Amino acid sequence: MHARLMEIYDRFYAAYGPQHWWPGDGPLEVIFGAILTQSAAWTNVEMALAKMRSNCCWSLEAVHRLPVNDLADLVRSSGYFNAKARKLKAFAAHVEENYQGDLAGFLAKPLAPLREELLSIHGIGEETADDIIVYAANQPSFVIDTYTRRIMDRLGMTPDSAKPKYSDYQAVFYNNLPPDTQLYNEFHALWDHHAKMACAKTPRCKGCCLLDICPTGRSMTAKW
Repeated sequence: MHARLMEIYDRFYAAYGPQHWWPGDGPLEVIFGAILTQSAAWTNVEMALAKMRSNCCWSLEAVHRLPVNDLADLVRSSGYFNAKARKLKAFAAHVEENYQGDLAGFLAKPLAPLREELLSIHGIGEETADDIIVYAANQPSFVIDTYTRRIMDRLGMTPDSAKPKYSDYQAVFYNNLPPDTQLYNEFHALWDHHAKMACAKTPRCKGCCLLDICPTGRSMTAKW
């Protein structure tokens, strides 16, 4: 499996090049973006982030102090804005109240306790926690999202479980790749880019860089 994963990585990298993720300017923007991008297109998240900036709501202290309805208005473009405003405030409150606003100190915690603590915060699920860990805290946590699962399933790499969970997919990477932050960062970004370029909900298999090693792709192209 190590060899197969690295072959996929090499093919992605050759086809698409480095992705320069996360599309955020520093840990604070990564965290705000990770929360706001839940069930939202990044272009809509960018509009919400720009509105937060232009309205002087660009610190954990500012988010903590701003009334939730006012914050919801600022992030309206990201969708589910009332829920996301509460999530942003929950994160800000956690760091303000437990770390005196020291975000760097919070993110410097060892990976396992940091992830556990992130998951204890309202609105932070596994995918968002791992986004924050790898892209804001610069620690090796592999992000699993809809795109990764879709491609793995089509490649015949679905974990051996009746109903595979997030952690089952994640274990495929943890059990077969070294805990390398840069590798995890780039590989996750490449999975997502490949989903947008070729392996969409309706796959565009012609010219796919994985076609010859993808059972789904070979089956589909055999019908042409």
